[in-house]
Amino acid sequence: MQSKLTWQERRNFYNSTQWKQMHDYILNRDHHECLWCKADGKVTTDADAVLEVDHIKELEFYPELRMDPNNLRTLCKDCHNKRHHRMNYSSHQHKAKPNRWHEDERWD
Repeated sequence: MQSKLTWQERRNFYNSTQWKQMHDYILNRDHHECLWCKADGKVTTDADAVLEVDHIKELEFYPELRMDPNNLRTLCKDCHNKRHHRMNYSSHQHKAKPNRWHEDERWD
């Protein structure tokens, strides 16, 4: 593990063109859907929630994984806040649409 990134280093990274391109790539890869909501059978997209790209292993402690697509996933703001134990995640629940295809035949 490399040394811990400072707040300023993380801020600079999140403002970089390289991150913005990776951010867009991950949203497209995940079909603009929150993966945690999807795992619960809900459909939450950028049409009804703010989507964020989450570092599974946190950037602060694992800077070497900052651009690894296998360490990135799309979460809605509420799930991202829940994941980081932020206080405001339960104060305004997003309006996740039920998955209308949950009983549909799957073609994997």
